[in-house]
Amino acid sequence: MNLRRDVFQAIADPTRRSILMLVATQAMTAGTIASNFDTARPTVSKHLQILTECQLLRPEQNGREIYYHLNPEKMKEIAEFIEPFRKMWDERFDRLENVMKNYQSKNEQ
Repeated sequence: MNLRRDVFQAIADPTRRSILMLVATQAMTAGTIASNFDTARPTVSKHLQILTECQLLRPEQNGREIYYHLNPEKMKEIAEFIEPFRKMWDERFDRLENVMKNYQSKNEQ
């Protein structure tokens, strides 16, 4: 049985999504990331481990500190998977908007 996590399991957790948002603009250490949450540091470390295993974060050693960087290539995989669904919903909303415009124009006459 393969217990390896995938990116969708990783982003299913709201804390992990928040971590991704934090490091989206700049690399951060585990301590800096943990300071943004009301949970114990070991809990945040576990989230970082999962995000790293799924390659959504890339750790980089800098002296004694490890900085976590967002991995844009892995995020791109998520976006590519979601894109057909986004297009489908955009098309549905466009059709709904056209129905509503037609309904409004008929009621204004």
